[in-house]
Amino acid sequence: MKINGKILVFALFCMLIFLGSDTKNPKVLFKTELGNIIVEIYEKDAPITAKNFLRYVNENRYEGACFYRVVTIDNQPNNDVKIEVIQGGLRSIIDENILPPIEHETTDKTGILHKDGVLSMARSMPGTASSEFFICIGDQPELDFGGKRNPDGQGFAAFGKVITGMDVVRKIQQQPADGQMLISKVIIHNIIRVK
Repeated sequence: MKINGKILVFALFCMLIFLGSDTKNPKVLFKTELGNIIVEIYEKDAPITAKNFLRYVNENRYEGACFYRVVTIDNQPNNDVKIEVIQGGLRSIIDENILPPIEHETTDKTGILHKDGVLSMARSMPGTASSEFFICIGDQPELDFGGKRNPDGQGFAAFGKVITGMDVVRKIQQQPADGQMLISKVIIHNIIRVK
């Protein structure tokens, strides 16, 4: 039996990634038009948020998702507290895929801080997170519980971390934008569990 070279390389790549992470945690692959990102989901530490995200993934609810917002030091002139993230999700374009909002899991309860590569849920008020997520670029302590980025001080619900593909995350952040919104959204072809 002849093995496709690309499949073999991808399988070896995934094996190497899993050796360097907690093998008990689920892994999710973001296939984007700019490259792949693999994220480890902290299901035990952030059970509500992780379960919500994995339900979107398992039920193929992220069909049509994209990265659409990039926050850099230079494009937030009206914010005293600066952050750096890329944001993606459905952006309410496919309403039937949006699940009800979930309870807010603060970082003081989960212990998952907004460090470089951490995956977290976007929200307005606490308890409004549903389908939108962001990835931190660099450490972002102002997004943790007690941080000053959000006036309510509750921070955001972190629930995973990029284990490979931060080069892709940075490439997405560097795409041309009008303010914080990407001029051309970065298409996410698929978000699937790989473990």
